[in-house]
Amino acid sequence: MKILAIETSCDETSAAIVENGAKILSNVVSSSVKIHAKIGGIIPEIAAREQLKAIIPVIKKAFASAHLKPTDIDAVAVTSGPGLIGSLLIGVETAKTLAYVWNKPLIPVNHLKAHIYANWLGKDSPTFPNVALLVSGGHTDLILMKTYGKFKWLGGTKDDAAGEAFDKIARLLNLGYPGGPMIAKAAESGDKNTYPLPRPMINSPDLDFSFSGLKTAVLNKVKLLTETKPFSPTQTSNLAAATQAAVVDVLVSKTIHAAKKYKVKEILLAGGVAANKLLRKEMAERFEGKVLAPPVNLCTDNAAIVAACAYFNYQPKPWQKIKADPSLHF
Repeated sequence: MKILAIETSCDETSAAIVENGAKILSNVVSSSVKIHAKIGGIIPEIAAREQLKAIIPVIKKAFASAHLKPTDIDAVAVTSGPGLIGSLLIGVETAKTLAYVWNKPLIPVNHLKAHIYANWLGKDSPTFPNVALLVSGGHTDLILMKTYGKFKWLGGTKDDAAGEAFDKIARLLNLGYPGGPMIAKAAESGDKNTYPLPRPMINSPDLDFSFSGLKTAVLNKVKLLTETKPFSPTQTSNLAAATQAAVVDVLVSKTIHAAKKYKVKEILLAGGVAANKLLRKEMAERFEGKVLAPPVNLCTDNAAIVAACAYFNYQPKPWQKIKADPSLHF
């Protein structure tokens, strides 16, 4: 089965064609991140306008790259939520129109679940049951996955998501946007032990997270260090390294706690922050079971993961009943 998928939940515009939920025939992504980087964050209206311009060319390129035409696909899938409402509408309305014109089944996909299915596009297929850590700019969640489509939400962030904390701390350190990759790069030349930072909720018995306190701790440290003289590049690198180490320590500890509590032997990483090298390394070293992570290029928003999720959860709906829903959760 070949599925054309469309993803427009945030600032990326993506279309992909995936066969049987695992073989990527094409995966085209157009991002407006350079525009948003100028002001250090996403402006929803601008993101949607850029997607409106990019959506048709991206879909055409996905077919051209796969050497296929609309009659060759079996279904259309689209991210219906959560996400930015303006952006979601671009993808949903486009998908509804194409499914109607081409007379193809239409499958709405939950964006959060799609990120987890990125693991089925790698070299090794996951086994059940497993615990998935979904960690991105908007979400930090732990999920027990019993089988395809059967998710149990175990816990999540009480305030800032890990990726959001990275973005805000990167802004404090004048590192730029997006924050996660910028902090990781600066951390390469830093000493994580120079500035001890808190690990919020790391020892709490629940499976929830909190990163706002870490953000405040970095803010206070920056204010203290800049009272008498300007912030130095070495201090920036050291604070970046300390920040990354603190976030990763909390994520790894909580995820392993969840895996032990539910007696699973496999952990899946998903979401944009899953591309972080230290997170991958620490999780693999500290967990006694198997750790799977998607290819780095599939951690961020893209349509291939939407197609994979649609294949393994094949539930077409009449196009009239599919709506963009920014409030969707697991």
